[in-house]
Amino acid sequence: MKHFSPKIITWYHQNKRDLPWRNTKDAYLIWLSEIILQQTRVDQGMAYYLKFAEHFPTVKQLAQADNDKVMKLWQGLGYYSRARNLHTTAKTIHTLYKGKFPDSHEEILTLKGVGDYTAAAIASFAFNKPHAVVDGNVYRVLSRIFGIETPIDSSAGKKEFYKLANELIDKKNPGLHNQAVMEFGAMQCKPVNPDCSICPLSAHCYAFAKQVVAELPIKEKKTKVRNRYFNYMVLRNKGTIAIHKRTAKDIWINLHDFPLIETTIELSEEQLLKSPEWKKMLGKTKYSIKSISTPYKHILSHQKIYARFIEIDCKESLKTFLPKDILIIKENDIQKYAVPRLVDLYLEKKKH
Repeated sequence: MKHFSPKIITWYHQNKRDLPWRNTKDAYLIWLSEIILQQTRVDQGMAYYLKFAEHFPTVKQLAQADNDKVMKLWQGLGYYSRARNLHTTAKTIHTLYKGKFPDSHEEILTLKGVGDYTAAAIASFAFNKPHAVVDGNVYRVLSRIFGIETPIDSSAGKKEFYKLANELIDKKNPGLHNQAVMEFGAMQCKPVNPDCSICPLSAHCYAFAKQVVAELPIKEKKTKVRNRYFNYMVLRNKGTIAIHKRTAKDIWINLHDFPLIETTIELSEEQLLKSPEWKKMLGKTKYSIKSISTPYKHILSHQKIYARFIEIDCKESLKTFLPKDILIIKENDIQKYAVPRLVDLYLEKKKH
């Protein structure tokens, strides 16, 4: 459709949001914004982008940063593998590419944490290379306008949408075209109840003509969600507290939380106190349970976590009975450590 790119670019000039990463051609800052905005809304990601750009204005400074500082700055944003990949890739660019961001789509695609969409975004925004971005917004716009019913999460669907997106791209202004289509999906062709009466493409839109806007795009798979039950043991003794750095291949790698008893079902207090895990950790020491929090529910993409925090005053030094991988710190120092959002919520509540 010859009208597609010109109409969307015209709409973009009139309606686009003024976002800082759109006012630069610096591939590092564009990459930084794209990683932050993966699975994150713009209004939430903005503060993190500004923090990272201020603390690490160049890829060299990010590459040389302490890992704990990077994770602490990322705290609360979720999907922490993004932060780990961000740091790893900064080191790669600093060492392998002498601090200069690679400018070819193929090389960008080899960077850790960079997939097809992010590589196309960086190549087009920073270097004006004609590679179409295909994200959730683009899937929605193309499926509705062109009436594509192939599921967007199928391999056939991905090929079909990718081919169409690259056929539609303005070869002279690929970065502008990509920004326009993405913004159009975010602001105009919204997932729910878009205002089709003011859409510049409604006259050419299959979904509008057939009244199937709410049905498109189509997904074939439903993600199975599993429940996990976290019993956090907040162990204290004379101004010290026990924390644990998560290193296993699981959620929240390199973040700190409290010693944990995880169960497959929700246990009563009595069942928990009789469990082998509880006895293993506290069976040889004297303690008193100060309080047990109401359950916290924390939803991740494939998991629901139900957590409770059990505050325990111990009569002897924590070092005498806890495993060596548990850190004993001054309680007032806990704010220095990067923690998952779930733990942060608990700590915030304790302050008030």
